Amino acid sequence: MSVYGISDLHLSFGTNKPMNIFGKVWDNYEDKIKVNWQALVKPDDFVIIAGDISWATYLTEAIKDFEYINSLPGNKIILKGNHDYYFDTKNKQERFFKDNNINNIDILQNNAIDTDDYIICGARGWGDTDNNQKEDDKLIKREAIRLRLSLDEGKKLQKEYLEKGIEKDILVAMHFPPFNLEFQKILEGYEVKKCIYGHLHGYGHSKIKEGIINGVEYVMVSCDYTNFNVIKL
Repeated sequence: MSVYGISDLHLSFGTNKPMNIFGKVWDNYEDKIKVNWQALVKPDDFVIIAGDISWATYLTEAIKDFEYINSLPGNKIILKGNHDYYFDTKNKQERFFKDNNINNIDILQNNAIDTDDYIICGARGWGDTDNNQKEDDKLIKREAIRLRLSLDEGKKLQKEYLEKGIEKDILVAMHFPPFNLEFQKILEGYEVKKCIYGHLHGYGHSKIKEGIINGVEYVMVSCDYTNFNVIKL
């Protein structure tokens, strides 16, 4: 079993939001993702999708997008991005999946998900935006609380494994780049080994940081950065 990461699929099968308005690299990107995914991912693997999954505003518009994801091999773990407007609450999202026979997607929100290779934790995160600074600071604090809640659950699982003589690392998934000092301190304090993130596109790729920083390995997985490949973690 392997764990892979990808982000920012920006699917729009149920809405009219073609991504190639952002450049020819996005031409037929849904087919590129599908071909690359099917070449690597096996049925018992896990794929983390780190936000900005669908352009849908309402869940009814997102059905085809999630049917596409459901049709791909592997178990999927998703978290909310800043453009996932359809996402209301975890309970409503899970009920939507059940009602539409979407059966291989788990939601990462204030919880931790156990896999053979890693304990998966995470939160959307936030960064400086075009909003006023007061609003950004408020959202950063809220997301920091959510990240800690998830990591607390992950640490409980990690402790249970250690009591059995098994060492298992925590992998964090975030949508926004986690380089706000608040988030970095949390990741380092919880001794996270690896953190994936997305959100950045086009000229934003110049802001990407990867590699080991203060003991945490950072991996960028936005699909236009990975050439629409899932990345093995």
